[in-house]
Amino acid sequence: MQDAKYCLTKSPAGPAWLYLCAMNVPATSRPVAIWLLIGVAMIIIQIALGGITRLTGSGLSITEWNVVTGTLPPLNAADWAAEFAKYQETPQYRLLNFDFTLQEFKYIFFWEWFHRFWARLIGVVFMIPFIYFLLTRQFKSSMIKPLLILFLLGALQGAIGWIMVASGLTGDAIYVKPTRLALHFVLALGLLSYTFWFALQLLVPADQRVALPAVRKPLVFILTVLVLQLAYGAFMAGNKAATAAPTWPDINGELLPGMLGSGKGILFWIENKIAIHFVHRGLAYILLIAVVLMTLRLHRPHGSRLLQKASWFPITLVLLQVLLGILSVLYSTSIIPGQWGIFEWMAQLHQLVAMLLLLSLVLLLYLVGEKIVK
Repeated sequence: MQDAKYCLTKSPAGPAWLYLCAMNVPATSRPVAIWLLIGVAMIIIQIALGGITRLTGSGLSITEWNVVTGTLPPLNAADWAAEFAKYQETPQYRLLNFDFTLQEFKYIFFWEWFHRFWARLIGVVFMIPFIYFLLTRQFKSSMIKPLLILFLLGALQGAIGWIMVASGLTGDAIYVKPTRLALHFVLALGLLSYTFWFALQLLVPADQRVALPAVRKPLVFILTVLVLQLAYGAFMAGNKAATAAPTWPDINGELLPGMLGSGKGILFWIENKIAIHFVHRGLAYILLIAVVLMTLRLHRPHGSRLLQKASWFPITLVLLQVLLGILSVLYSTSIIPGQWGIFEWMAQLHQLVAMLLLLSLVLLLYLVGEKIVK
């Protein structure tokens, strides 16, 4: 454990940081720690693939959910023709993509197929080592319940994913319902955070955790606001709201849009594009201010070098997140259907940094939860 302490307090921040630390935890826990970190990385990739699927309009290209037989993509011309025929029966094809060629269909099919394939791969990567660790008794008894919850969360995420897709295959829907997209996204982030928290329990030495109630309470507030902010990011995406107000700092010339006064009911605030802009931006400003204040509070001696280092992650990421959000809005006017351009890059990076910001706050929450062990 002394080696783990050295790694966690001395190693530089970076993508390989936690993996390298896992190599220094006690031998009995090391394989489990590495396994969980691989899971964290794969979930990040999966959520990013979900973002690409949304930005390319690929989410409704596969009209069925075949857990086993859907693992392989179409392998010959007849299979491709059959899949294309199924897509041609969807509202999205009839109302939006009626001029699609087979080659264009193959492009959107690939991203949805890869998104589902990666989800299956995550299931395999979690299940096989789980069985091995269980049979070789490498799990402590306290690990079993959290792991079962982890599997249930993964299964729930798959079910919600299909419910989301199904919402865009009937009636006159050309996209999935934004509320279901938001639910799918938030639950994916919950799965990511839960897996990361579990890994931290194996990686972080007890003497690097510090009881700081004065920080923990604001941190819980920040995380709550961030979850709401991420949900509104999904509402922005699901409602294709970026182009509704491609200006900053104003919203189409107004800091406080006058039409907000006419809004009634919860649906207005999750369906009206200008209202979504207003809430999404407002929450971003609240997060920025709250994270700055928290960082100032943490920039004091408190006995944990790991916490001292980790305290700078959120402020760095939230500043980058705000910048990417502004650029995404400003470049939304450059969107060209069927093409990947600067807006898509900004939006995808915006989502990726949001995930890293969430994990940095989860790390802080874990670190300020216990007293130093003497």
